[in-house]
Amino acid sequence: MSDEITTTVDTPEQAEFRAEVQAFLAANAELRKPVSRWTTLTHTDAASAQAWFDRTRAWQRTRFDHRMAGLTYPVELGGRGGTAWHERIFNEEAVRYDVSSGFVSATIAMLGPTLMKHATPDQQAHYVPRLLSGEYAFCQLFSEPGAGSDLAGLACRAVRDGDEFVVTGQKVWNSAAQFCDWGMLLVRTDPEAPKHRGITFILVDMASPGIEVRPLVQANGASEFNEVFLHEVRVPVANVIGEIDGGWVPARTVLSNEAAFIGGGSTAAGSKSANLIELARIHGRTGDPVVRQELADAVIRERIIGAMGERIMAAVRRREVPPIDPAALKLFACESRVRTGNLAVAIAGPAGLVGGDEVANWVQTEVVGRYTISIGGGTNEVQKNNLAERALGLPREPRNDHEIPWRDVPRN
Repeated sequence: MSDEITTTVDTPEQAEFRAEVQAFLAANAELRKPVSRWTTLTHTDAASAQAWFDRTRAWQRTRFDHRMAGLTYPVELGGRGGTAWHERIFNEEAVRYDVSSGFVSATIAMLGPTLMKHATPDQQAHYVPRLLSGEYAFCQLFSEPGAGSDLAGLACRAVRDGDEFVVTGQKVWNSAAQFCDWGMLLVRTDPEAPKHRGITFILVDMASPGIEVRPLVQANGASEFNEVFLHEVRVPVANVIGEIDGGWVPARTVLSNEAAFIGGGSTAAGSKSANLIELARIHGRTGDPVVRQELADAVIRERIIGAMGERIMAAVRRREVPPIDPAALKLFACESRVRTGNLAVAIAGPAGLVGGDEVANWVQTEVVGRYTISIGGGTNEVQKNNLAERALGLPREPRNDHEIPWRDVPRN
């Protein structure tokens, strides 16, 4: 196991950095105040959602201004030029403070490594500092109504007109698109090529004429996702990341990092197993042997997810291939999320689904949210195919649309 996980005593260099982090946090953040373990972070009105987004974005800017953002990124790109243990130490200290970079941290995790791997030096010099500082907040414009699980079947069209692409199409399930000022956009630039080979990855200014963002209201009243319509949107060719018609390569980098972030972030909101144990105490179920066995399973799964996530993210910070396929982590985290929701309602019973107190609200949130991460970042079915083909070397699924032109592929 890597040093990033097993180290328990700081080296002199690490101790010096830890002291610097402690001083930074003491000067720029407030200690986290005790809150109920049953608190759920859900914004059901646009104003509070916008305020939370702005707050997290401002914190990212504060980190950047004090050389505490992009700790593993090159100094010339606004980073610290450090290693994975810098991130570990910062996170260990920051957990005691009421601060978060929220959604911005997710897009840094997804787009940052993609820029470092596929962007030109000039593009890196422009976008990476603005990404790390939160000056540019990016949303992901990948999925479409007819291209979700089969993302490579996307139809959003981009036609070249001199130094610009003219983009028309629709995207959906775009997290925080109503708040972001830039988007990572996948477009179809060659409909005559097979579907994976006619895609281009391009960065688009969300203030461009022709872009309309419509929030989608979820079952819990929040609007975390959107549908985005693009009508003859002009995007500079200079915004292409990677090769024209070769956008599937950087897209796969984003998707891999997204899977790692979603899986590794499944325990970031606190220990769900600890809440389940307390829930069992409240309902007098701690002596039930079946419940006890399920609680032990929840604790074990939570710790495994934490260890897997740290190993993967440590490799990503070092710009290395992760030792664990991110698809494996995401699949395990998805299954664990479902088990948590099922166990919560099994312990609480009908009262957990109809009650209005904070404990019942937590149970209801877990039940409603059981399958959320099973969809985001690639469905379980897609992740299983990726794992089978990429990690296990199994033959690809039989398909008849891999080599024919995209325009000839049947679509719904």
